[in-house]
Amino acid sequence: MGQKSVTRRRWLCEADTQMEFSIEHTWDSKPVAHAPVKIRFSHGNGGLKMEVSAPFFNNPAAPPGPPGQPFPGLWDYEVVESFFLNSSSEQYLEVEVCPHGQHLVLLLNGKHNAFMQQLPLVFTSCITGNNWKGEALLPWSFFPPGVNKMNSYAIHGSGAERRYEALYPVPPEDLLPGQGPDFHRLEFFQPFSLQSIMGQDWVQPESDLWKGVSK
Repeated sequence: MGQKSVTRRRWLCEADTQMEFSIEHTWDSKPVAHAPVKIRFSHGNGGLKMEVSAPFFNNPAAPPGPPGQPFPGLWDYEVVESFFLNSSSEQYLEVEVCPHGQHLVLLLNGKHNAFMQQLPLVFTSCITGNNWKGEALLPWSFFPPGVNKMNSYAIHGSGAERRYEALYPVPPEDLLPGQGPDFHRLEFFQPFSLQSIMGQDWVQPESDLWKGVSK
């Protein structure tokens, strides 16, 4: 498929494994022109801890909503996003976080088909100069059964300067004339195992949020 190489580091800690990813390309496989957004996943209390370290562009301006609360349409602002997919059922979790403290969580049953959104999320962020950091706890109840793939994204800028970046971008040979960014191109997601972080004997807890959701 000609997939671009992705910087990924994995190392053992005393209690768990952490996985760190760097977003080094735009959605269409061009190199980013700044320090890459970094996302780290590790064991959290009752869920997956997601940590973001990223340049702060301050463009667009902050969403007109209180920090720490869900904000609909957050994807129109400066955000970092991670998607967790069951590739067989096409059920997936989408998590968006913003340097200003707003967030958005969506549960999707099929491509673009959100059946639940604006779920509460424990998320904090801090802006320091030209950089920002954020930390979120993603409860296990958010994850669909059988997560086996993921992708992450970053967006910033306004108008013609809007930039869409992807951990696993669309390979150049798969680009079509006039095609634009679509973060729900599930076919380009890559393998991801929660057990790689939690341990091979770990079993994903059942979720009431996903019970009864047809595949």
